[in-house]
Amino acid sequence: MKGYGMNLVKDDMIDLIRKQPEDSSYDEILRELAMKKMIDRGLSDVRNSRTISNEEVKRRINSWQK
Repeated sequence: MKGYGMNLVKDDMIDLIRKQPEDSSYDEILRELAMKKMIDRGLSDVRNSRTISNEEVKRRINSWQK
């Protein structure tokens, strides 16, 4: 969401909240907002070539297990 105008961010959040079922709990709505933020951040990382290969991830995880 970085780079968005504040009104656009608020509008996106309001739209997401309105799409939730009427009986959604506070925690469920917060989870949806957090998930959207994580997805947006991931898509931004892909667009800006801030990714690593699966092999590199495996190598890093293996190094933690030592």
